[in-house]
Formats: sequence, structure tokens, C-alpha cells
Amino acid sequence: MKKSTNKLKSTKRKLGLPDAYVILFAILIIAAVATYLIPAGTFDRETVNDITTVIPDSYQQSEQQPASFIQIFTAIQQGMIDSAGLIFLVLIIGGAFAVIEYTGAIDALIMKTINQTKDKEYLLIIIVCSLFSIFGALGIIVNAVIAFIPIGIILARSMKLDAVVGVSIIYLGAYAGFNTAFLDPLTTGMAQQIAQVPLFSGIGFRVLIYLTVLASTIGYIWWYASRVKKDPMQSVLGGNRFPKYDEKSVDAAPSKLTGIHKLVLLWLALGIGIYIFGVFQYAWSLNQMAAMFIIIAIGTAIIARINPNELVVQFFNGCKGLVYGALIIGMARSIVVILENGQILDTIVQGMATVMEPFTSVIGAIVMFFANFLFNIIVSSGSGQAVIVMPIMTPLADIMEIPRQVAVQAYKMGDGFSNVITPISGILMANLAIAGVSWVKWIKFVLPLVVIWCVIGIVYLTIAVMIGWGPI
Repeated sequence: MKKSTNKLKSTKRKLGLPDAYVILFAILIIAAVATYLIPAGTFDRETVNDITTVIPDSYQQSEQQPASFIQIFTAIQQGMIDSAGLIFLVLIIGGAFAVIEYTGAIDALIMKTINQTKDKEYLLIIIVCSLFSIFGALGIIVNAVIAFIPIGIILARSMKLDAVVGVSIIYLGAYAGFNTAFLDPLTTGMAQQIAQVPLFSGIGFRVLIYLTVLASTIGYIWWYASRVKKDPMQSVLGGNRFPKYDEKSVDAAPSKLTGIHKLVLLWLALGIGIYIFGVFQYAWSLNQMAAMFIIIAIGTAIIARINPNELVVQFFNGCKGLVYGALIIGMARSIVVILENGQILDTIVQGMATVMEPFTSVIGAIVMFFANFLFNIIVSSGSGQAVIVMPIMTPLADIMEIPRQVAVQAYKMGDGFSNVITPISGILMANLAIAGVSWVKWIKFVLPLVVIWCVIGIVYLTIAVMIGWGPI
């Protein structure tokens, strides 16, 4: 009887935090119901140089197009079809990085960094945070960051700090880059595509934001680490600074950066570099990025002498790990499909524009930022959020005379900043579980940094609106 009671309590706890897919399906149902309640309507649009924009004050009501029961479910299928390119890109990137990780090159690079900076705690914090922030800015290790948390714990133990520092130098380092993601095709790139802004345009201003966010993150971790170093009881974890320690990762990681490891890392850098060149020189899209990562995976296998069958096994192991995150893009898109087919998306935009009419463009951009911040606490998929919010924010930006580039950045920072606090994020909760850090104690540590990030975001959005940050 006692075991049954414990199982029941465990089940209740699990049901208390709904999965992201459950949340998105609930939003889909709400969207379908809304097609019966919200008047249908459309804006007139004009297309100039292949860019379609909303004509302000052109909204007019149209005949109601409520969603039927079966349309709710066909919208999911349609959402997957509409997002097929992005879904497969996520899977291909996951497969390519699984092949790279199989060679041990990334682990070896991290271990070499550790060995080169022994007894130089703060230099180690700067190097590791910066390294992972670059990965985060490229969008290539945000989900895979979980695999590196045990290494962060080892680093923190070697510096006599705590598990929070171990999580921070890896996880917050990666998200310091992901907060702007100036070369991430799955968040910034997707949002720019939806907003019809040239892919990866505005990169100079985004790099400036990235450097500011990274500096504030390193400074905050440094400040916290100094307190713990001076007095271990200043740790948010109290006396038990490493509640759960996994000995496995660092012991198993390669201790030497071999010639093959260097060639693999050079091949990865070369592949990404060629893609970036193609974006700016030949207007490459996300399809070319998918192709480039397939080339990277095959080239890695040749360099590391991985036989073709093993390449396929490792590649698909990587794909499997990202199926959840990939399909959520299509699930999120299904909500927009319902809103568009019901012709209430423009009505929602018109309503938001009416509410925000008294606001200046600067205040409007800041409201967009906080709206995305709060929305991401519920839907913690960056790409999924882009698919939902950008079709709303793009015409809203046109109406409020906010550059679309600013709307993209408001979405990206709102998404990135709230990712490190939302309990809906499977990545965050997995990281904390590996380190044995409770969510409550993590919030106590990270909340001041999130406030600092938000202030930085407000300042840069204000500047961006005032300088008319473009294009568009």
C-alpha cells in the first residue's frame, strides 16, 4: 500500500509540469476555438523587391472561417510539411555533431584547455565560457551542452568552487552566445526568413550585443566564484557544494589533442567558414547549410577513418537525440496554420497594434521583448517560438514603424534570456539534474544575471530603434 501511495505521489509530481508538446497542443486547441470567437479579417499587403509588407490602416473584416475538428489535426501534418526544411536541418546537424563527438575531438579540445590553465581559475572561466559561447552563437551545441556538464563539474571541483559554477561555465557560457545567436540558422536565421530580412544581416550589431552579454556573464560568474572561494558557505548550495558528482566524463575523455582531432576541428571550422562565405557571397539558404553539414560528417569520417557503416550508426544516433526538438518546430507551426486558415492572425495583429498605439517605437520594441520573454517560459523551443511569434511580430513591427531587424532581435533575446530560468526547458532541468542542483537554488543564483541581461537588452533595443537598424 505504501509503494502504491509513493507511485501515486510520483505520478502527480510528473503531471504537474506538462511537456512542451502538451502545451503546444493545448495552444493549438485554444487557437482553433479562437477561430469561432475572434472576427476574421485581413490586411492588404504589398510586395516590393520580393519583400511583402503590411499596409498600415488597411485592416478589414472578412467572412468567418472556423476550424473544424479534423482541421485541428491536419494542421499538425501541414505544420510538419511547412517546416520540413528546418526539421531536417536540425536532424542533420545533430547527426553531423554526433560523428564529430564520436572522434573525441571536442572532448580533447576541452581537456587541453583544462590542462593549459591549471591553477589559473579565472582564466579558465574566461576561456571555457568564451569557447562555449561561440558554439552557442553558431547554434551548434545548445542542446548537446548536456553532455559537457560533467566536465564543468570537474572543473569546478578542481577550482574548489561548487556545482553551480560547474553548470554556469558550460551552460551559461553557451547561452551567452545563444542569446544573440548571430549565426544560428534555427533561431535567428529562421526568424529573419519569416520576417523576410536577409539571412544573417545585421551581424555587426548582434556581435556587439553578444560581446556585452558574454562580458556580463563572465563577470557575474567570476564575482560569484570569488565569493565561494573566499567563503565556501556563500555558495547557494550551502555546505554540500557538489550534491551529485558523476566521475565518468572527464576520466573517459581523451587527454591528448591528437593530429586527427586537430584535423577534425579544422575541417569543422572550414565547413562552417565556407557556409558563412556562401551566405554573404551567394545568398545561400538553410538548404545549403544542411548540405554543408552532411559534407562535414562525411569528411570527418574520412579523416578519422570511421567505416561507412559506423558513420551511418553514429549519424543516426545523433539524429535520434534531436527528433524531439526537431518535430516541435512543426508542432509550433501548426498553431500558425490554424490562425492563418481561420483568418484571425491579422485580427490579432490589429488588436495588438491598437493596444500598443499610444506607445512609441522604442517602447513597442521593449514590449515585444518582454512579451517574447514571458511566452518562452511556456514554449521553451527557440525555433518553435519563432514560428509562432514572428508571423505576428513582423506585421506589428511594420504598423508601429519598428525595423523588422529589431523585431527579430526582440524575439531572440526574449527567447534566450528566459531559457535559463524556465522549468519547462528540458535542457535546463537535465543540466541541473546532472549536477544535483535544485531549480529553486539555481533561480536564486541566476536571477540577478537575468536582470542584468534584460537591462542590456533594453539598452540595445532602444539604440537599435533610434538608429533605424536595418535592413527593413
